[in-house]
Amino acid sequence: MTTPNPAPALRIIATGGTFDKAYNPLTGSLGFTDPPASSVPTLIAQARTTGKITCQTLMQIDSLDMQDSHRQQVLHACRDASESAIVIVHGTDTMPETAQVLGQAGLQKTVVLTGAMVPASVNNSDAFFNLGFAMAAAQTLEPGVYVAMNAVIRPWNDVRKNRALGVFENLPK
Repeated sequence: MTTPNPAPALRIIATGGTFDKAYNPLTGSLGFTDPPASSVPTLIAQARTTGKITCQTLMQIDSLDMQDSHRQQVLHACRDASESAIVIVHGTDTMPETAQVLGQAGLQKTVVLTGAMVPASVNNSDAFFNLGFAMAAAQTLEPGVYVAMNAVIRPWNDVRKNRALGVFENLPK
């Protein structure tokens, strides 16, 4: 009987987005906790994973507020990571733009961006599924930059968010 290969070490970088927002019952709005904290470590514990996973909260911002300087922070975090498999939890509105910056950088790592349409803190969220799916993708895909949402993986240079349908799709040909 052969022993399966161990999963590669994995780094998960949280940047915020809807994924990490929480409902504030006093204001009736969604926002980040004070102090800002990612839900990723809790979801990792809930998943009972056995591989070596490092969680890093880089920032907690809405992706509509993400600027080029933030994308450079994400790029530097990916370059500095000792792991070759990386998942980035990111807001969905500008995920393709960040994926483009990472893809054009030519990292020799597997980087998978994911997010959620409904916050992890809210019932019936897609966050837990998307995170697990992205983690599996990051550990099995060839080096490159991908967007993984709702059980579909697309390369960084062939993806866009269809805001009318709330899904990610290939670029029009």
